[in-house]
Amino acid sequence: MAGKLFIIATPIGNLEDITERAVRMLREADLIACEDTRHTRKLLNHFGISTTTISYHEHNEQSRAEELCGLLEAGKSIALVSDAGTPLISDPGFRVVNAAIERGISVVPIPGPVAFAAALSASGLPTDQFYFAGFLPPRGSARRAKLNEVRAIPATLVFYEAPHRIKAALKDALEIFGDRQAVVARELTKLHEEFTRGTLTELLQRFADSEPRGEMVLIISGSDGSISDSETSPETRLCDRIDQLERDGVESKTALKQAAKELGLKRDDAYRMMVNQKNRRSK
Repeated sequence: MAGKLFIIATPIGNLEDITERAVRMLREADLIACEDTRHTRKLLNHFGISTTTISYHEHNEQSRAEELCGLLEAGKSIALVSDAGTPLISDPGFRVVNAAIERGISVVPIPGPVAFAAALSASGLPTDQFYFAGFLPPRGSARRAKLNEVRAIPATLVFYEAPHRIKAALKDALEIFGDRQAVVARELTKLHEEFTRGTLTELLQRFADSEPRGEMVLIISGSDGSISDSETSPETRLCDRIDQLERDGVESKTALKQAAKELGLKRDDAYRMMVNQKNRRSK
C-alpha cells in the first residue's frame, strides 16, 4: 500500500505553539521533507526527534516531487514542513501535493500556526471576509500593479512583506487605496511581537525613520464601496497615474509607459485608453 503525505504546520516563532499531533507525526514519519534541513533539525532536536530529513525547496521542487512520490508509492510516509508555519502558504509544496493527489496518494493536513491568520485575528480589522495575497512583488511597478488589481475588493486585504520593503509598500498602498485603516504585525509569537495600527499615513510616518526587523504581515481595510465604477475604471486609474507622474517631472511618453506597466497594460492599449479618457473629460 502507498504511504501518506502529511502536511505539518510548525511554529512561526514560539516553540510552544507546536501541537502534540505534529510532534507525534514527525516522530512516526519515515522521512521529513523540509525547506532547510539545518533549520528544521534545530526544531527536531528540541523535541528529541531523530527522523531523517531531506531538502525540498523552490529550487529543487520539481525533481524532488517525483522522487518523494516514488517513495510514497513504495509505502513510505513523508512529513512535509516549511521553515515556519503551514507549508504551501507562500511556501513550496504545491508540486508534491498535486503529484501525490494525481497518483491517488493520501494527503493529510496537520493544522497549526499560520502567520496571516494570527495577525488578522488580532488586527482589529474586519475578519468576516478577507483576501490573502501572499507576498507583494518586490519591484515597484509590479507591486503597484498588484495593489491596483485588489483595490476595489470589499474585504480586508492581507499581505506578507519584508522589513526592508515595508515603507515602499505603505507608500504605494496610500497612493493607490487612499488613507485606509491598516495594521503592520511583526515578530509574531516572538519576544518582540508588535502590532502597529492606524491609517496608512500614520503607519508610513511610524516607519519613516526606522528600519524594522522581522517578517511582517500588512493588513489593510477593504474597499467600502464609496468609489464609483467610473472612478475605479482602468482608464481613470491610468490617467490619474500619468498625471501624477507628470507632476513629479516625468516626461509624458515615459509617464505613459510606466503607468501602463504598473497597471499591467500593453502600451498601445494604454495609449488608446488615455486618448478615450481625455476625450470624455473634454466633453
